[in-house]
Amino acid sequence: MLGISGFRSSSGRILAVAALALMANAASPAFAAPLPLFPFLPLPPVQQAPEPQVQAIPDTDDDGASTELPARLKRQIVNYATREAPGTIVIDTPNTYLYFVLGNGRAVRYGIGVGRDGFTWSGVQSITRKAEWPNWTPPAEMIARQPYLPRFMVGGPGNPLGARAMYLGGTIYRIHGTNAPNTIGTRVSSGCIRLTNADVSDLYSRVRVGTKVVVLPMTRRADIPVRSQTIAYNRE
Repeated sequence: MLGISGFRSSSGRILAVAALALMANAASPAFAAPLPLFPFLPLPPVQQAPEPQVQAIPDTDDDGASTELPARLKRQIVNYATREAPGTIVIDTPNTYLYFVLGNGRAVRYGIGVGRDGFTWSGVQSITRKAEWPNWTPPAEMIARQPYLPRFMVGGPGNPLGARAMYLGGTIYRIHGTNAPNTIGTRVSSGCIRLTNADVSDLYSRVRVGTKVVVLPMTRRADIPVRSQTIAYNRE
């Protein structure tokens, strides 16, 4: 028969064991997530936190659209005194402007690139053909000077003729677009007149086959009326 001290010792051991059991149960999954009272009923779905919305960066056109032209070379309607009829194109070679005559003393003015030294020309021609995203076949004269050029290039954004081309008479020259808008306002071509793709598309929509084109020489101002003349080349 246990005495009082033995009873107390046994009770202490029992209480210690019970405390350890409670601690173990508290750490078990059963205590972390108690079983539902009614296991036969479906539980509501767990709501997932919505993922943050990410806005896609739009694609950019890298054919020179990001190039900012100087204010003077941007397409604009200007006062322009001329005797040429509305619908005529006047190319101001020394100032790198192309005018599309509207009449009543007004014209649309575009910034252009012109022929480099030794490749400028002047005279009166007409547009004999128009083409969208034209193919490029370098003329024999150009290949003789630059034999590394391709003999043919299909039209497209990488084509040096750009988005549109207007062919001038029976010459090798064209008014065309460019994938190098940083050349607008410079003298860099082999005689062709170049505009940005946006500007050449605008001009293309205004002209028709048969449109008169007046190309001024390097020594003549664009505000001096021009009479018809035989085309003259400067191919030094």
